[in-house]
Amino acid sequence: MYGGQVHLYSPMLFALGFILLFTIGGLSGVLLANASLDLAFHDTYYVVAHFHYVLSMGAVFSIFAGIYYWSGKIVGYIANEKWARIHFWTFTIAVNIVFLPMHFLGLAGLPRRYPDYADAYIGWNTLISYGSFLTFLSVLIFLFLISNTLFANKKVYLSPVLYSKFLK
Repeated sequence: MYGGQVHLYSPMLFALGFILLFTIGGLSGVLLANASLDLAFHDTYYVVAHFHYVLSMGAVFSIFAGIYYWSGKIVGYIANEKWARIHFWTFTIAVNIVFLPMHFLGLAGLPRRYPDYADAYIGWNTLISYGSFLTFLSVLIFLFLISNTLFANKKVYLSPVLYSKFLK
C-alpha cells in the first residue's frame, strides 16, 4: 500500500481489518512476553483473546480479502460491493465485540476451560454473546452475498486489478 494509490474496495478493507486485528493481538502479546505477567495471565481469557485476534481473525480476514479479490477470476463473477462492505463492517464490529472484552475478563482473572463462571463476569459475557449473534448475522450476510454473486450478478472477463470500474 505504501507509495501506491489505495482504493477502499472490499478486498482492501479486509486487508486493513487484518492489519488492525493483528496489531491489537500483537500488542496484547507484548504483555504475554513478560514472564511475570504471563504467569498471571496463563490459562485466563486474556490468552484466548490474544490467540483469536492474532491467528483466527488474521486468517479469516485474509481469506475474505482473497475471496473478494479473486472471485472475478475464479468463478467469473464479482461480488456486490455494497453488500461486501456491509459484510466487512458487520463482521469487524462483531468480532471486536466478541474478543475485545475477553482481554478485560482475563485481566479480571476469569479462567478458561471452566464450564461456569462467577456472577461478577456476567456483564462482559453477555456482551460477548451479543457479539456472537452479530457474528452469525455477518456470516449469513456473506452466504447471501455469495449466492447473489453466483446466481444474480454480471460476468467479468477482466483481471481483478482491472475491474475496479465495475465495483463502483
